Amino acid sequence: MAAKSFDLIVIGAGPGGYVAAIRGAQLGMSVAIVEREHLGGICLNWGCIPTKAMLRSSEVFHLMHRAKEFGLKADNVGYDLDAVVKRSRQVAGQLSGGIGHLMKKNKVTVFMGEATIPAKGKVTVKTEKGSEELTAKNIVLATGARARELPGLEADGDLVWTYKHALQPKHMPKKLLVIGSGAIGIEFASFYNTLGADTTVVEVMDRVLPVEDAEISAFAKKSFEKQGMKIMQKAMVKQLDRGKGKVTAHIEVGGKVEKHEFDTVISAVGIVGNVEGLGLEALGVKIDRTHVVTDEFCRTGVDGLYAIGDIAGAPWLAHKASHEGVMVAELMAGQNDVHPVKPESIAGCTYCHPQVASVGYSEAKAKELGYEIKVGRFPFIGNGKAIALGEQEGMIKTVFDAKTGELLGAHMVGAEVTELIQGYVVGRQLETTEEDLMNTVFPHPTLSEMMHESVLDAYGRVIHM
Repeated sequence: MAAKSFDLIVIGAGPGGYVAAIRGAQLGMSVAIVEREHLGGICLNWGCIPTKAMLRSSEVFHLMHRAKEFGLKADNVGYDLDAVVKRSRQVAGQLSGGIGHLMKKNKVTVFMGEATIPAKGKVTVKTEKGSEELTAKNIVLATGARARELPGLEADGDLVWTYKHALQPKHMPKKLLVIGSGAIGIEFASFYNTLGADTTVVEVMDRVLPVEDAEISAFAKKSFEKQGMKIMQKAMVKQLDRGKGKVTAHIEVGGKVEKHEFDTVISAVGIVGNVEGLGLEALGVKIDRTHVVTDEFCRTGVDGLYAIGDIAGAPWLAHKASHEGVMVAELMAGQNDVHPVKPESIAGCTYCHPQVASVGYSEAKAKELGYEIKVGRFPFIGNGKAIALGEQEGMIKTVFDAKTGELLGAHMVGAEVTELIQGYVVGRQLETTEEDLMNTVFPHPTLSEMMHESVLDAYGRVIHM
């Protein structure tokens, strides 16, 4: 059977792959995309989107309990976990179907199956009907990542869950252990804790949300504890003894091992790249700790082969993958003004309660890099809109280069900060200085005014504090 020829073949249809395919098609290339499971990848089907739908349900539930504060009445407040999950799956399904429509609209040929790369410029796809041979000058690896499983702590879907089980729970946890307090762990801890699970979070590092600025982590921890979560830092789950309907966790903390009993455990201890079974080693692709090694333009060193998104390393964020997808398509099309994606310009967002968002360097990182800095802070309690919303817990922190006024980093915790952070992201992209931000007129009353005040505070000019 003759091989089907394309200008570009993309392996993986997550937020990196499908975006690379669309941009390639826009630039006049003939494009094929290969996906073994779902269009939209983990993000749309089992990650970002369905978790946000579930967290929205828990947020509304939390607000219903606060009805009296707002002069409202809500009696016999309850929830139906199956209905919460059903809504989450419908949201994911709607968006996944939308990707199929976008592929058709952009004339991208979709192959559902497992891909291997037998030689440079060649892809074999094993489908239900047999196998397809494809060729292309350019191939993009966008195969993503999966949950890391630690020996002895493997998921069984019953007592010990990964994110997938946690998105389709068989039961409502009464006593829940979450291992890992990165974005995934803390979001699930937040969801189940709000719905009434007695929740314990174990983190091996010295603080929760370890990639965030230390001050923000400390603030978030206090909020979580106020909501009834137990947080164990510098702690490690050494083993899980599984019994009937219960798990005994051996947790090492402060040099001693404590035993705690739970009915459900969620493991969220990081991810590993999907690098197996593609034939990468034989092609000469370098792999470092399950991630493909690339240059700043996502080139693997093998002619015509690129790797984007989670498979190409941190930060493991959908928006980073999408941006890289656009970048590599433009490189292939020979565009001249293609810029590499800078990790420190990418915002991170965590949708726990309260939300956490950041971009750029933390205060400690800026100091470590040798910057002389000015730091500003502004609390939610000083903002009219936050008080009107009944959301006065939170803060915004900004870090500037004392010499040039460059915005080095911004860090936030509180209501809707995942939407606010983009203002600072745009600022960094435009190489804004403190003067530009001070001279910007922020609308009133909005939460965004706190962004202005935090900048003013760094320079001793704060108004409302």
